[in-house]
Amino acid sequence: MVEFVIPAPPQAAAPVAGGGLFPVRRIFCVGQNYAAHAREMGGDPTREPPFFFTKPADSIVIDGADAPYPSLTKNFHHEIELVVAIGKAGANIPAEQALDHIYGYAAGIDLTRRDLQTAARENRKPWDMSKGFDFSAPIGLIEPAAKIGHPAKGRISITVNGAVKQDGDLSDLIWSVPEIVAALSTYVALAPGDLIYTGTPAGVGPLVPGDVAVGEIAGVGAVRAKIV
Repeated sequence: MVEFVIPAPPQAAAPVAGGGLFPVRRIFCVGQNYAAHAREMGGDPTREPPFFFTKPADSIVIDGADAPYPSLTKNFHHEIELVVAIGKAGANIPAEQALDHIYGYAAGIDLTRRDLQTAARENRKPWDMSKGFDFSAPIGLIEPAAKIGHPAKGRISITVNGAVKQDGDLSDLIWSVPEIVAALSTYVALAPGDLIYTGTPAGVGPLVPGDVAVGEIAGVGAVRAKIV
């Protein structure tokens, strides 16, 4: 048996409601998937093909854990999102079969170094360091679809220190969950353990150390993170 030459990193994982852990393989995110948020970011809320970016699997922050304020930013933002957990592999998945590939759903927060993202966008450079940094992906308990079904509507919101900052509905997604899964599966073969953060409604805004962000999605659950 060939051994690793250095210690292998621990498996990133997210807790599942009712017990057990969901092993996280990859994290994909959809950009500007709510019309109002696309407009507040200076984008065009049309149904052009969805675009994706990634975060490292170990950027996961388990519900209730602290999220350190990251380096190199003075404009650190919250983005509440529905997270899709993939449980069945597939490539070039038809939209009408996409739900068969989903294990469950969770509430998540896409933490963003907005100033770095803006600079990258203006200079036509990748978003990686504005999105895929350490502790950038808080996530709540994953609820199995076998228990809650496949939510297509319902309130999605986030408060910061008790004040509502984002307040939308899952029905406002430009690209639905089945369409997102189908589109992403044309770029990569999806595999069990993949997570997809599906986009955020309008109202994204700054966080500072000491802030407590609490996101909620009706019928799915909540996610809480304190910025330290």
